[in-house]
Amino acid sequence: MSAASFHEMWTQLRPVGRDGDSGGYHRHAWTGADADCRDWFRAQAADRGMTCETDRNGNQWAHLGDPAAGDAVAIGSHLDSVPGGGAFDGPLGVVSSFAAIDELRSRGAKFSRPVSVANFSDEEGARFGLACVGSRLAAGALTPDAARALRDADGTTLATAMERAGQDPEAIGPDPERLARIGAFVELHIEQGRALDLTGDAVGVASAIWPHGRWRFDFHGEANHAGTTRLADRRDPMLAYAATVLAARREAAAAGALATFGKVAVEPNGVNAIPSLVRGWLDSRAADQETLDSLVAAVEHAAREGAALEGTRVDVVRESFTPEVAFGAGLRDTLVELLGGSAPVLPTGAGHDAGILSGTLPTAMLFVRNPTGVSHSPAENAAEDDCTAGVTALVDVLEGLACA
Repeated sequence: MSAASFHEMWTQLRPVGRDGDSGGYHRHAWTGADADCRDWFRAQAADRGMTCETDRNGNQWAHLGDPAAGDAVAIGSHLDSVPGGGAFDGPLGVVSSFAAIDELRSRGAKFSRPVSVANFSDEEGARFGLACVGSRLAAGALTPDAARALRDADGTTLATAMERAGQDPEAIGPDPERLARIGAFVELHIEQGRALDLTGDAVGVASAIWPHGRWRFDFHGEANHAGTTRLADRRDPMLAYAATVLAARREAAAAGALATFGKVAVEPNGVNAIPSLVRGWLDSRAADQETLDSLVAAVEHAAREGAALEGTRVDVVRESFTPEVAFGAGLRDTLVELLGGSAPVLPTGAGHDAGILSGTLPTAMLFVRNPTGVSHSPAENAAEDDCTAGVTALVDVLEGLACA
């Protein structure tokens, strides 16, 4: 039942927001593709007789039983994507959640606690630059004013985008009463790495999320003609940016951490023009706070040295930061026990809604094997048998936590 249910839902959802040429997904917050995903979620809830609501922060909830009774078990993930992302990052957890409920119902299981399936809003931060907006707002980790002021590349604010999608941006903010009704949140997600492939396990349990953040580096120079300006007379911010990219890779390798410049914007962005501004975004992650702080400081130092050498200047702004999350041993160990006691426990460098909510309520994560480790790419993949194993694991966990 769970395998058939999973396959049917996956087939329905898979075309939404998919680029026909690259195969990548563009499901960005408060866009048409996002609306289609939300319609799909509501339809799944309706098909199962579950009540469905969208909270004031744009997060969707499908409820089995009365959530107001408290001590609910919540499962789910997100449906949005990075630009050109893969099919599994996020949706695997939502589809698996509905499939797990189908399986338990087919067995005649009796639920002793309310169960909710969540689709968290704007987890990837692809449009407005900040990850996990929906869960951050709910947990009070992002102020409403700061959220409403976020802008996309076209200058559209989050408030405007939400309003256009029929959501009230004035209502966003902390949601302590809703979160207090949840006794545990378990998020299933494709592993973004190859640890499970290397151990030969289909499913694992998360131990921690590395501290991580995003920093914007603005290199200011002087626009000029590429064909007439002598090299000695140039104030080219692209050179300082390029040196910083190389320094980030060098410093990350030395620290045993990660640093990536994956997004860049150039002004005036002409082939025959020396730039006046090069703006690059650094994503950096490490196993501990001290290492991350030292790494980012080293990259910033290299940026300032490179800017000075080229007669330019650089401004550095930290746009987001998430401290280390160590998932509580109680729920984490319960998951391991419910999975037979042998599931590997592993950390991850990727951020998740479960990590954001971990300071507010008990959270845990299940990972499904990713044979290549590729993620945030159309090549992201999980074998059908491993997806079924993930659903089975979620069934075991849900049965142990929420059934009589």
